[in-house]
Amino acid sequence: MSHAGYIEQFLIPHIGRLTLKEVTVPRLSEMFARIGRQTNRAGRPHTPSTLAHIRTTLRAALNAAVRDGLITDNPARHIELPVNPRPRPVVWTPARIAAWQATGVRPRIAVWRPATLSEFLDTVRDDRLFALWWLLALRGLRRGEAAALRWSDIDLDRGELDVHRARTTAGYAVFEGAPKTNASRRTVALDKHTVKVLRDHHRRQRTAGAGVWVGGGYVFTGPDGRPLHPDAITRRFARLVAATGLPPIRLHDLRHGAACLAHAAGADLKTIQQQLGHATIAITADIYTIALPATQRHSAKATAKLLRKAAGVRRATKSQPHQTRDG
Repeated sequence: MSHAGYIEQFLIPHIGRLTLKEVTVPRLSEMFARIGRQTNRAGRPHTPSTLAHIRTTLRAALNAAVRDGLITDNPARHIELPVNPRPRPVVWTPARIAAWQATGVRPRIAVWRPATLSEFLDTVRDDRLFALWWLLALRGLRRGEAAALRWSDIDLDRGELDVHRARTTAGYAVFEGAPKTNASRRTVALDKHTVKVLRDHHRRQRTAGAGVWVGGGYVFTGPDGRPLHPDAITRRFARLVAATGLPPIRLHDLRHGAACLAHAAGADLKTIQQQLGHATIAITADIYTIALPATQRHSAKATAKLLRKAAGVRRATKSQPHQTRDG
Protein backbone atom coordinates (compact mmCIF):
# COMPACT_ATOMS: atom_id res chain seq x y z
CA MET A 1 0.00 0.00 0.00
CA SER A 2 2.88 2.33 0.75
CA HIS A 3 4.50 1.70 -2.65
CA ALA A 4 1.13 2.11 -4.38
CA GLY A 5 0.63 5.47 -2.69
CA TYR A 6 3.98 6.81 -3.88
CA ILE A 7 3.37 5.51 -7.39
CA GLU A 8 -0.09 7.06 -7.69
CA GLN A 9 0.68 10.36 -5.96
CA PHE A 10 4.12 11.10 -7.38
CA LEU A 11 5.53 8.77 -10.03
CA ILE A 12 2.56 8.48 -12.39
CA PRO A 13 1.83 12.25 -12.48
CA HIS A 14 5.48 13.13 -13.13
CA ILE A 15 6.87 10.34 -15.32
CA GLY A 16 3.90 8.09 -16.07
CA ARG A 17 3.81 9.07 -19.75
CA LEU A 18 7.50 8.42 -20.39
CA THR A 19 8.92 5.27 -21.93
CA LEU A 20 11.60 3.42 -19.96
CA LYS A 21 14.35 4.79 -22.20
CA GLU A 22 13.11 8.33 -21.53
CA VAL A 23 13.49 7.89 -17.77
CA THR A 24 16.96 9.39 -17.46
CA VAL A 25 18.98 10.78 -14.59
CA PRO A 26 18.37 14.44 -15.62
CA ARG A 27 14.62 13.88 -15.89
CA LEU A 28 14.50 12.14 -12.52
CA SER A 29 16.56 14.90 -10.95
CA GLU A 30 14.08 17.44 -12.32
CA MET A 31 11.17 15.35 -11.00
CA PHE A 32 12.56 15.20 -7.46
CA ALA A 33 13.31 18.93 -7.55
CA ARG A 34 9.65 19.63 -8.46
CA ILE A 35 8.36 17.29 -5.76
CA GLY A 36 10.67 18.98 -3.26
CA ARG A 37 9.02 22.32 -4.03
CA GLN A 38 5.51 20.92 -3.50
CA THR A 39 3.75 20.71 -0.15
CA ASN A 40 2.08 17.89 1.74
CA ARG A 41 -1.36 17.81 3.37
CA ALA A 42 -0.10 19.93 6.24
CA GLY A 43 1.05 22.64 3.84
CA ARG A 44 4.73 21.95 4.50
CA PRO A 45 7.37 20.87 1.94
CA HIS A 46 7.78 17.14 1.49
CA THR A 47 10.39 15.82 3.89
CA PRO A 48 13.69 14.21 2.86
CA SER A 49 12.20 10.97 4.21
CA THR A 50 9.31 11.15 1.73
CA LEU A 51 11.69 11.81 -1.15
CA ALA A 52 13.82 8.85 -0.07
CA HIS A 53 10.77 6.56 0.01
CA ILE A 54 9.75 7.69 -3.47
CA ARG A 55 13.24 6.92 -4.76
CA THR A 56 13.20 3.50 -3.06
CA THR A 57 9.91 2.65 -4.76
CA LEU A 58 11.20 3.78 -8.16
CA ARG A 59 14.50 1.92 -7.74
CA ALA A 60 12.64 -1.30 -6.98
CA ALA A 61 10.55 -0.98 -10.13
CA LEU A 62 13.51 -0.10 -12.36
CA ASN A 63 15.62 -2.90 -10.89
CA ALA A 64 12.95 -5.28 -12.17
CA ALA A 65 13.27 -3.67 -15.60
CA VAL A 66 17.04 -4.22 -15.52
CA ARG A 67 16.57 -7.88 -14.57
CA ASP A 68 14.12 -8.31 -17.45
CA GLY A 69 16.62 -6.79 -19.88
CA LEU A 70 14.40 -3.82 -20.71
CA ILE A 71 17.09 -1.32 -19.66
CA THR A 72 20.78 -1.76 -18.94
CA ASP A 73 21.12 0.57 -15.95
CA ASN A 74 18.89 1.88 -13.19
CA PRO A 75 18.93 5.71 -13.36
CA ALA A 76 17.25 6.03 -9.95
CA ARG A 77 20.36 4.78 -8.19
CA HIS A 78 22.28 7.83 -9.42
CA ILE A 79 19.87 10.36 -7.92
CA GLU A 80 21.23 12.31 -4.96
CA LEU A 81 18.70 13.62 -2.46
CA PRO A 82 18.92 15.93 0.56
CA VAL A 83 20.44 14.23 3.56
CA ASN A 84 17.81 12.66 5.78
CA PRO A 85 19.34 12.76 9.27
CA ARG A 86 18.32 9.83 11.40
CA PRO A 87 16.34 11.18 14.38
CA ARG A 88 17.91 10.60 17.77
CA PRO A 89 16.01 10.31 21.03
CA VAL A 90 16.48 12.88 23.76
CA VAL A 91 15.81 12.48 27.47
CA TRP A 92 12.98 14.35 29.16
CA THR A 93 15.09 16.48 31.48
CA PRO A 94 13.54 19.09 33.83
CA ALA A 95 14.59 21.86 31.42
CA ARG A 96 12.92 20.15 28.45
CA ILE A 97 9.79 19.49 30.51
CA ALA A 98 9.62 23.18 31.48
CA ALA A 99 10.04 24.25 27.85
CA TRP A 100 7.28 21.83 26.75
CA GLN A 101 4.93 23.11 29.45
CA ALA A 102 5.60 26.70 28.42
CA THR A 103 5.36 26.29 24.65
CA GLY A 104 3.57 23.00 24.00
CA VAL A 105 6.40 22.02 21.65
CA ARG A 106 7.84 18.57 22.31
CA PRO A 107 10.86 16.72 20.93
CA ARG A 108 10.20 14.43 18.00
CA ILE A 109 11.56 11.42 19.89
CA ALA A 110 11.93 11.50 23.65
CA VAL A 111 12.37 8.97 26.44
CA TRP A 112 11.57 9.12 30.11
CA ARG A 113 14.18 8.98 32.79
CA PRO A 114 13.98 5.84 34.97
CA ALA A 115 12.15 7.69 37.75
CA THR A 116 9.50 8.97 35.32
CA LEU A 117 9.05 5.54 33.76
CA SER A 118 8.65 4.07 37.24
CA GLU A 119 6.01 6.70 38.03
CA PHE A 120 4.09 5.82 34.87
CA LEU A 121 4.17 2.09 35.59
CA ASP A 122 3.01 2.68 39.15
CA THR A 123 0.14 4.82 37.88
CA VAL A 124 -1.08 2.21 35.36
CA ARG A 125 -0.53 -0.80 37.62
CA ASP A 126 -4.27 -1.56 37.67
CA ASP A 127 -4.66 -1.26 33.90
CA ARG A 128 -5.76 -4.50 32.25
CA LEU A 129 -2.71 -4.32 29.95
CA PHE A 130 -0.17 -3.41 32.63
CA ALA A 131 1.94 -6.45 31.69
CA LEU A 132 2.12 -5.17 28.10
CA TRP A 133 3.40 -1.75 29.13
CA TRP A 134 5.91 -3.38 31.48
CA LEU A 135 7.20 -5.75 28.78
CA LEU A 136 7.55 -3.00 26.17
CA ALA A 137 9.30 -0.68 28.63
CA LEU A 138 11.73 -3.24 30.04
CA ARG A 139 12.48 -5.57 27.12
CA GLY A 140 11.83 -3.31 24.14
CA LEU A 141 9.59 -5.47 21.96
CA ARG A 142 8.07 -3.86 18.90
CA ARG A 143 4.34 -3.18 19.00
CA GLY A 144 3.55 -5.84 16.41
CA GLU A 145 5.75 -8.41 18.14
CA ALA A 146 3.93 -7.92 21.44
CA ALA A 147 0.53 -8.02 19.73
CA ALA A 148 1.36 -11.38 18.13
CA LEU A 149 2.89 -12.92 21.26
CA ARG A 150 1.27 -16.15 22.43
CA TRP A 151 1.67 -18.02 25.69
CA SER A 152 3.22 -20.90 23.74
CA ASP A 153 6.08 -18.50 22.88
CA ILE A 154 6.91 -17.90 26.56
CA ASP A 155 8.72 -20.18 28.99
CA LEU A 156 8.17 -18.61 32.38
CA ASP A 157 10.12 -21.34 34.17
CA ARG A 158 13.23 -20.64 32.09
CA GLY A 159 12.58 -16.90 31.99
CA GLU A 160 12.55 -16.31 28.24
CA LEU A 161 10.27 -15.61 25.31
CA ASP A 162 10.65 -16.25 21.58
CA VAL A 163 9.82 -13.63 18.96
CA HIS A 164 8.97 -15.24 15.64
CA ARG A 165 5.83 -13.47 14.42
CA ALA A 166 4.32 -9.99 14.32
CA ARG A 167 0.93 -8.39 13.74
CA THR A 168 1.24 -5.48 11.30
CA THR A 169 -1.24 -3.18 9.61
CA ALA A 170 -1.90 -2.07 6.05
CA GLY A 171 -4.48 0.64 6.25
CA TYR A 172 -6.58 -0.70 9.12
CA ALA A 173 -6.35 -4.36 8.04
CA VAL A 174 -4.17 -6.57 10.24
CA PHE A 175 -1.77 -9.17 8.90
CA GLU A 176 0.11 -11.65 11.05
CA GLY A 177 3.31 -13.19 9.78
CA ALA A 178 7.07 -13.20 10.09
CA PRO A 179 8.68 -10.35 12.06
CA LYS A 180 10.34 -7.34 10.48
CA THR A 181 13.71 -8.97 9.60
CA ASN A 182 15.54 -12.24 10.14
CA ALA A 183 17.36 -10.58 13.04
CA SER A 184 13.97 -9.90 14.62
CA ARG A 185 13.57 -13.64 15.23
CA ARG A 186 15.14 -13.90 18.63
CA THR A 187 14.94 -15.16 22.19
CA VAL A 188 14.50 -12.46 24.84
CA ALA A 189 15.58 -13.09 28.41
CA LEU A 190 13.17 -12.22 31.20
CA ASP A 191 14.14 -11.15 34.70
CA LYS A 192 12.34 -12.58 37.75
CA HIS A 193 10.09 -9.57 38.25
CA THR A 194 8.99 -9.57 34.61
CA VAL A 195 8.21 -13.28 34.95
CA LYS A 196 6.08 -12.44 38.00
CA VAL A 197 4.24 -9.69 36.10
CA LEU A 198 3.46 -12.13 33.28
CA ARG A 199 2.35 -14.87 35.71
CA ASP A 200 -0.02 -12.43 37.38
CA HIS A 201 -1.35 -11.38 33.98
CA HIS A 202 -1.92 -15.02 32.98
CA ARG A 203 -3.70 -15.71 36.26
CA ARG A 204 -6.08 -12.80 35.69
CA GLN A 205 -6.82 -14.04 32.18
CA ARG A 206 -7.70 -17.51 33.45
CA THR A 207 -9.87 -16.04 36.18
CA ALA A 208 -11.75 -13.96 33.60
CA GLY A 209 -12.73 -17.23 31.92
CA ALA A 210 -12.12 -16.35 28.28
CA GLY A 211 -11.26 -19.68 26.72
CA VAL A 212 -9.23 -18.07 23.93
CA TRP A 213 -6.75 -16.89 26.55
CA VAL A 214 -5.87 -20.38 27.74
CA GLY A 215 -3.68 -23.01 26.14
CA GLY A 216 -1.45 -21.14 23.73
CA GLY A 217 -3.73 -18.16 23.07
CA TYR A 218 -2.58 -14.59 22.67
CA VAL A 219 -0.89 -13.02 25.67
CA PHE A 220 -2.47 -9.60 25.20
CA THR A 221 -6.10 -9.45 24.15
CA GLY A 222 -9.25 -7.42 24.34
CA PRO A 223 -11.97 -8.17 26.89
CA ASP A 224 -13.47 -10.66 24.43
CA GLY A 225 -10.24 -12.66 24.26
CA ARG A 226 -9.46 -11.62 20.69
CA PRO A 227 -5.94 -10.43 19.79
CA LEU A 228 -5.36 -6.70 20.00
CA HIS A 229 -5.31 -4.48 16.93
CA PRO A 230 -1.86 -2.81 16.88
CA ASP A 231 -3.41 0.65 16.43
CA ALA A 232 -5.61 0.06 19.48
CA ILE A 233 -2.47 -0.50 21.55
CA THR A 234 -1.05 2.85 20.40
CA ARG A 235 -4.28 4.71 21.14
CA ARG A 236 -4.66 3.16 24.61
CA PHE A 237 -1.07 4.02 25.52
CA ALA A 238 -1.55 7.64 24.38
CA ARG A 239 -4.67 7.97 26.55
CA LEU A 240 -2.87 6.56 29.59
CA VAL A 241 0.10 8.92 29.15
CA ALA A 242 -2.20 11.91 28.75
CA ALA A 243 -4.10 10.94 31.90
CA THR A 244 -0.90 10.84 33.98
CA GLY A 245 0.17 14.38 33.04
CA LEU A 246 3.70 13.14 32.43
CA PRO A 247 5.74 14.55 29.52
CA PRO A 248 4.47 12.84 26.37
CA ILE A 249 6.20 9.99 24.61
CA ARG A 250 5.07 7.72 21.80
CA LEU A 251 4.50 4.01 22.25
CA HIS A 252 7.63 3.26 20.20
CA ASP A 253 9.62 5.50 22.54
CA LEU A 254 9.23 2.79 25.18
CA ARG A 255 11.47 0.71 22.92
CA HIS A 256 14.03 3.52 22.79
CA GLY A 257 13.81 3.79 26.55
CA ALA A 258 14.36 0.06 27.03
CA ALA A 259 17.62 0.32 25.10
CA CYS A 260 18.69 3.36 27.14
CA LEU A 261 17.93 1.57 30.41
CA ALA A 262 19.88 -1.50 29.35
CA HIS A 263 22.81 0.67 28.26
CA ALA A 264 22.77 2.63 31.53
CA ALA A 265 22.65 -0.65 33.46
CA GLY A 266 25.89 -1.74 31.81
CA ALA A 267 24.72 -3.88 28.89
CA ASP A 268 27.07 -3.78 25.89
CA LEU A 269 25.85 -2.81 22.43
CA LYS A 270 25.92 -6.36 21.09
CA THR A 271 23.63 -7.54 23.88
CA ILE A 272 21.24 -4.63 23.28
CA GLN A 273 21.28 -5.31 19.53
CA GLN A 274 20.24 -8.92 20.12
CA GLN A 275 17.62 -7.90 22.68
CA LEU A 276 15.96 -5.48 20.24
CA GLY A 277 16.42 -7.62 17.15
CA HIS A 278 18.39 -5.12 15.06
CA ALA A 279 19.93 -6.25 11.80
CA THR A 280 23.18 -4.37 12.50
CA ILE A 281 24.88 -3.00 15.57
CA ALA A 282 25.18 0.38 13.80
CA ILE A 283 21.42 0.89 14.13
CA THR A 284 21.66 0.18 17.84
CA ALA A 285 24.54 2.58 18.32
CA ASP A 286 23.18 5.40 16.14
CA ILE A 287 19.58 5.56 17.31
CA TYR A 288 18.73 3.66 20.41
CA THR A 289 21.52 4.05 22.93
CA ILE A 290 21.57 7.64 24.00
CA ALA A 291 23.26 8.21 27.34
CA LEU A 292 20.99 8.94 30.28
CA PRO A 293 22.18 11.76 32.56
CA ALA A 294 23.36 9.33 35.27
CA THR A 295 25.47 7.48 32.71
CA GLN A 296 27.00 10.72 31.49
CA ARG A 297 27.83 11.82 35.04
CA HIS A 298 29.49 8.49 35.75
CA SER A 299 31.53 8.78 32.55
CA ALA A 300 32.50 12.38 33.37
CA LYS A 301 33.63 11.43 36.89
CA ALA A 302 35.59 8.44 35.63
CA THR A 303 37.31 10.56 32.97
CA ALA A 304 38.25 13.29 35.45
CA LYS A 305 39.50 10.69 37.94
CA LEU A 306 41.71 9.13 35.29
CA LEU A 307 43.19 12.52 34.41
CA ARG A 308 43.84 13.39 38.07
CA LYS A 309 45.51 10.03 38.59
CA ALA A 310 47.76 10.59 35.57
CA ALA A 311 48.67 14.07 36.84
CA GLY A 312 49.51 12.64 40.28
CA VAL A 313 51.81 10.01 38.80
CA ARG A 314 53.58 12.65 36.68
CA ARG A 315 54.18 14.95 39.67
CA ALA A 316 55.40 12.05 41.81
CA THR A 317 57.84 11.02 39.11
CA LYS A 318 59.24 14.55 38.80
CA SER A 319 59.75 14.86 42.56
CA GLN A 320 61.83 11.69 42.86
CA PRO A 321 65.64 12.31 42.97
CA HIS A 322 67.65 10.87 40.12
CA GLN A 323 69.70 7.85 41.15
CA THR A 324 73.23 7.21 39.96
CA ARG A 325 74.41 3.90 38.66
CA ASP A 326 76.12 3.27 41.98
CA GLY A 327 72.78 3.71 43.73
